[in-house]
Amino acid sequence: MSGPPFTVQPLGIQDRSAFTCGVEALDRYLHSQVGQDVRRRVTACYVAVETATGEIAGYYTLSASEVLLADMPAELARKLPRYPGLPVARLGRLAVARKHQGHKLGAALLLDAAARATRSEIAVFALVVDAKDDQAVAFYRHHGFQPFGPTDRQLVAPIATFKEILI
Repeated sequence: MSGPPFTVQPLGIQDRSAFTCGVEALDRYLHSQVGQDVRRRVTACYVAVETATGEIAGYYTLSASEVLLADMPAELARKLPRYPGLPVARLGRLAVARKHQGHKLGAALLLDAAARATRSEIAVFALVVDAKDDQAVAFYRHHGFQPFGPTDRQLVAPIATFKEILI
């Protein structure tokens, strides 16, 4: 019996140089910038490592953030306390290596991010993302996110969206 094909772990000494997802900005970030951001504690980065090869198959970043209550969709806002801002976890980047695209690894990484936000000792109401393009918007919408704020590329999903899946 074999183990899981991937393990998701904090970014460490993994070789990042061969990672390519097809979006140059996401590749460049993993290759040259994420280490600095992690050391400065402005983001946390988690990588899906292929068990058989040790290669990075995908990654995401997660950080603390805040969104304005006034920017929330009305159906969410009416259920929330009237604080000006709401604590959220920001999914800053999510990328899957080309050879693993189309195999639901992106969904697994999204669920891992939701699980980490749910387990956090710091309360967060939701996950938020700023989708890079229409394809990313479609991915997040498929997974229960909805637009908020001034653009249709800002998306939010209450943590409760994921709790039933995670329990």
